[in-house]
Amino acid sequence: MGRDAASDAAFTEFAVASRARLRGTAYLLCGDWSRASDYVQEGLIRVYVAWPRLVRRGGELGYARKAVVSAFLDASRKRSSTERPEPEQWDRSSDEDVANAVTDRAALMAALARLPERQRACVVLRYFEELDVRETAAAMRCSEGTVKSQTSRALASLKSMFEEASRRELLVGREGIVPS
Repeated sequence: MGRDAASDAAFTEFAVASRARLRGTAYLLCGDWSRASDYVQEGLIRVYVAWPRLVRRGGELGYARKAVVSAFLDASRKRSSTERPEPEQWDRSSDEDVANAVTDRAALMAALARLPERQRACVVLRYFEELDVRETAAAMRCSEGTVKSQTSRALASLKSMFEEASRRELLVGREGIVPS
């Protein structure tokens, strides 16, 4: 079945409407806005390919979310053990006094970055995307039991990290960055 202008327009409308949310999810998975954009782009390419089938069956956003998570997990498998992403820049200025909020967010991102990819994906999908266990399992292409065990381990690890270290210590451990 060929593509028509109406189908392409519907896809474009969907992509524009869902891009920011998908990018937020991807950012929580990888901790880097540039790579998050790449994962969203890859995910939307996968959605475009499946678009005619998706429109007939519904569930476009769920499929797009699954495609972004898959792009993230695929990239983490492909990355060589010596390749390291560039550290984020912490010297951006702001007119607002948001130091505590920024520190809390940075500490959470540092802690998330220390989790294995599948555990991180479970936490992001369950608590940021607010998916239930079944939906998370579908997005990650694994069993519900795997989601439950990975989420439990991730939460225990996060709790341990925050109990054992100050926010500053969490940030220092992240790529050697020491915030001022």
